[in-house]
Amino acid sequence: MSAATGLEGSVAVVTGACGRLGPIWVDALAQAGATVVGLDAAPADRAPAGLAGFEQVDVTSRDAVDAAVARVTEHHGVAHVLVNNAGIDQPPLPGARADAIDDVPMSEFLRVLEVNVGGVFNMTRAVGGAMAAQGRGSIVNIGSLYASIAPDPSFYDHMDLDPPFLKPPAYGASKAGVINLTRYFARLWGPRGVRVNALSPGGVLGDQDPDFRRKYIARVPLRRMAEPGDLAGPLLFLASDASRYVTGHELRVEGGFTA
Repeated sequence: MSAATGLEGSVAVVTGACGRLGPIWVDALAQAGATVVGLDAAPADRAPAGLAGFEQVDVTSRDAVDAAVARVTEHHGVAHVLVNNAGIDQPPLPGARADAIDDVPMSEFLRVLEVNVGGVFNMTRAVGGAMAAQGRGSIVNIGSLYASIAPDPSFYDHMDLDPPFLKPPAYGASKAGVINLTRYFARLWGPRGVRVNALSPGGVLGDQDPDFRRKYIARVPLRRMAEPGDLAGPLLFLASDASRYVTGHELRVEGGFTA
């Protein structure tokens, strides 16, 4: 890898490649010259453009993850970059599920933790261990604004839902766990040449209703939501040698929301 953001000759693995943010990471890495392999629980026909390979896999299954990573390694070699993006979220979209806090099923709470934290753990062990054996690699865990700050219920109180929409409590808890795992593996594998960082986006422009956007943007110093191009540069910085002395760091890309 070059000292800038070029990733020519590198292999990058992106989990959750078919999700909302997955195509952003895939496109950024491919445009920078990386050979990108996507992993997702969804079938291959939903995979984004730009992939050199795809594996359908449940990241909560260690056996399935180990087998998928072995196939990727056989075909492409040990990854230089891992983007842990797979996760469960509940955006405030029309028709969203709404539970009163007393009615949130414990099984649902634990499932979010299993995917969002357990999946990162499984993938990091499987890919990062091989990186450490090679003495190089960059792991970027996708966090969230809500790893650091609790969601404001007033963002959602205009939605015609009974009970009112609540951002699931497990989501922020899981992303806070991802940040701590980032620090854990950064310290564990730093001496072996593997850097582990987190990229935490704020609200990304999508299909949110106009009232939500207005309320959210009013809290952002830059007065807008994030767009895909706002996320690509920070990812490439963390993935490449441009950040070769950065590890254990959470890079918040949220327009100053937490300032």
